[in-house]
Amino acid sequence: MTASPEAIVVNGLTRDFRGFVAVDNISFQVRAGENFGFLGPNGAGKTTTVKMLCTLLRPSGGNAQVAGCDIVREQSQVRKSIGIIFQDPSLDDRLTARENLRFHGIIYKVPGKELPERIDQSLEWMELADRADDLVRTFSGGMKRRLEIARGLLHLPKILFLDEPTLGLDPQTRNRIWEYLLRLRKDTNITLFLTTHYMDEAEHCDRIAIIDHGKIIALDTPQALKAQVRGDVIDLQTGDDALTEKELVAQHGIAVWGDSQGLHFEVPNGAQFIPKLVRELTAEVIAVSTRRPTLDDVFLKLTGREIRDDSPSARDQMKSRLQRIGRRWR
Repeated sequence: MTASPEAIVVNGLTRDFRGFVAVDNISFQVRAGENFGFLGPNGAGKTTTVKMLCTLLRPSGGNAQVAGCDIVREQSQVRKSIGIIFQDPSLDDRLTARENLRFHGIIYKVPGKELPERIDQSLEWMELADRADDLVRTFSGGMKRRLEIARGLLHLPKILFLDEPTLGLDPQTRNRIWEYLLRLRKDTNITLFLTTHYMDEAEHCDRIAIIDHGKIIALDTPQALKAQVRGDVIDLQTGDDALTEKELVAQHGIAVWGDSQGLHFEVPNGAQFIPKLVRELTAEVIAVSTRRPTLDDVFLKLTGREIRDDSPSARDQMKSRLQRIGRRWR
């Protein structure tokens, strides 16, 4: 085992499912104590990357170290150092919260004398101590997610992987989950590795890697990424968006990107530009507004589409089938 100042070091990591490249030669580092986000649409390669880093899936190429340990040669050491919150529910709802944690502690070989205290501590972190002896089937979706996080913390991992941790939860519950996670990180200095396609969640991260079609296309702080979209963003809907886009390009040399909500482009000063825009356009202006750039704008600018343009495509369906076939080690 080799020591590393970084929590995670990834070099050329690749996963090929019989000709389908789900993760394509990616490289990045995650600092110890960092809140690192992996942002991308469904099918981008986020979960496949997490499975490789957590030793659940063997890489086809490249290498990675997690907590200073090689993910292929030192699997047991990696597993002792990490906690995992899976995208799909994995609790036994026929057991109580305490029983779920006790079972996890036994699997991870938490010393018997320490286990009761560890369980109480994990439940306190997630404010579930008063429900410790209730059956999990009586919990709300948000409470179950908090219990899964408590379980992931039970063996005191150095790194906590969270794969779409608030998927399917309502906005209020999602915000509450993030309150717990950010407080936990402040109190314990744990490294968080988060995958998400929610832009507001990515804003909590120290740095974000944007992944699309298996490749990392940008990596920086949220502020630096948004700075790639300079000035103000104009959101515009007209009676003929195709004609309007041509006019904007011809008259102003503006790079325009479009989505289901209309046209978007950046200008130095939106408030000054809008009156001129309305006067010049041939098509009727239905709606126009100006705002500061968001991570949605960054993704649109980099990929040409919305991050939520992710309904199951032929590519996604093929990937799903190949992943089911390729779950065994090759």
